[in-house]
This record gives sequence, C-alpha cells and structure tokens, in this order.
Amino acid sequence: MAAAARQIGVSQPAVSQIIGDIESRSGTILFDRSVRPMALTASGMVLRQHAMSLTTEARRIAIRLRETQAGRINLVRVGSVDSLSRAVMGQLSAFLRTRVDQAVIHSGLTETHATALFTRQLDLIIGVNDFEDIAGLERWPLMEEPYLFLCPAGEKIPGTPQDLLAMSRRIPFIRFSARSRTGQEIERYLRRLRLDLPAGQEFDSPYGVTAACRQGGMAITTPLCLLECDLALDGLRWGKLPGPTMGRGLTIVARRRELGRLPADLAATLRRTLRDDVVPRLASVFPDFVGQMHVVARRTEDGA
Repeated sequence: MAAAARQIGVSQPAVSQIIGDIESRSGTILFDRSVRPMALTASGMVLRQHAMSLTTEARRIAIRLRETQAGRINLVRVGSVDSLSRAVMGQLSAFLRTRVDQAVIHSGLTETHATALFTRQLDLIIGVNDFEDIAGLERWPLMEEPYLFLCPAGEKIPGTPQDLLAMSRRIPFIRFSARSRTGQEIERYLRRLRLDLPAGQEFDSPYGVTAACRQGGMAITTPLCLLECDLALDGLRWGKLPGPTMGRGLTIVARRRELGRLPADLAATLRRTLRDDVVPRLASVFPDFVGQMHVVARRTEDGA
C-alpha cells in the first residue's frame, strides 16, 4: 500500500480507502490480509488482469490521439464487405498507403466485422449496416443500390410474387447467408410478399450465389454483388423484383472521433471512385436500374 501510494503521489491511507471502496462496491475481497506480505485473492487477480488490459488500451488510445493529431496513424484495421472488394479495394489500398504505416484489411460479413469493431478488434468497417441505433459511432454513407432478380437465361423474370412462388417449384432459390445483412434483408422482403420459399443452398459470398444461379438457380442480388463476380453474366438473365423495389446502402462506420479526418477523407476518396468509375460501369450493364444507383454524400453521428 505504501509503495503504491508513493508511485501515484497520494497518502497510504488514501490507497487503503480506495481498495476498501472497491471491495465494498464489488462485494469481494481483493487482498488476503492474513498473510505477510499480503497477497491478491482470486478476485484480486481477476481485477488486476482486467485493469492491466484497460491501462494498456488507455496508453494505446493516447498514442493514437497523438498520431492522429500529427496527421498519420500507425495502425488501422479495416473490415470491408465482400461485395465492395472488386469495386474499391485498389483505391482503399492506395489511400491507406498515404495515411497509415500499417493497415490490416479483412473481407467478409458486415455483422462479423461489427462485432470486431465493438470489441476494438477493428477500427473501421465498410458495410451494409450503419448501426443507427448504436451511440458513439460516426457514419459516412457511400452509395445506395437496388436489389434485382437473377435467374438462368432461359427463364422468364417473374412479374408477381405468385409467379416467383410457382418458379420456386421448378428452380431452387439461392440465398445469401442468414448471418449476412444482405441475406436478412432479402428474407424480410420475402416475408413482406408472404412467400415461404423452400430451403436450399445459401452462401456467404456473392460469387457463390452467382455461381449457383449459373448452375440453374435463381436469387435476389445487387449490381455490386454481380460486379464482384466480374459481371460474368453469360447464361444469366436479370430484371426487376417481383414486388416493390428494395435497396441497400454502403456505409463507412467508425468509433466516434478516434481516427481524426481519416474516415471523412476515405469516404471522399471512395465516393469519387464509385461516382466516376463504378456507377457508370454498372449503369451500362443494368440501364433499367440507373435511377436507383447513386453515391451519397453526407455524414451522421449517433444517428443524427
């Protein structure tokens, strides 16, 4: 107690009082005072372990703040949804090279990346969920795009939910994984149409869905998902959904004010790429959906 008091510049009774307060509030005993020198109890060791993690994280945050103030960051860990990889990964890499000493980029499902963001295993994610109900985040929307229907070239695009239901008796409906935001949105859409399509194959990746459709399946997907497959659409037909239109948004999400201007500058860079290269390319392939594909330029914090 005396050594701790000297180290933090307070009196020894003050340290004893702090320890006593922690024990009282937690209902546990942190020190075994029956031995000399007194030792940590099991509860005390658990507290020490967590306290060390917290102080380490606090030091890292201080370092990060100094780096951000200086305009360059030592390490950034990014999670990007699979369907944006072909569209923006090159520009993402080039941008991070100019602003970050070390960058780690993970591709995969938005929901998986979200968990990593909230547990500080990732610093920034680019995905299809803006987590508007969660405080402490800043959000930088990038682009909105429509969902469309995909099927073999020899099939007719269903015009009504009943046509889709009849089609599902002949052709398997290929799903995006129920773990993915896209898969969840498609299932909600089908429920709104009061359709209970037979269970079949589901895939984590856009390529898996498109490949299964090429083998005789049908699916609901998006232009960016098809771009991820290099728009190799031979043998396939696409068209509007057999019901109301539906779309999704792509958004950069980061913890609020931890990365300085980096998220804003990254959003501006990716928006230029999407506006000048990606959207025109998609518009030439999917002219019927031009009005539903556009780049979004706004920022929100904590749902505001």
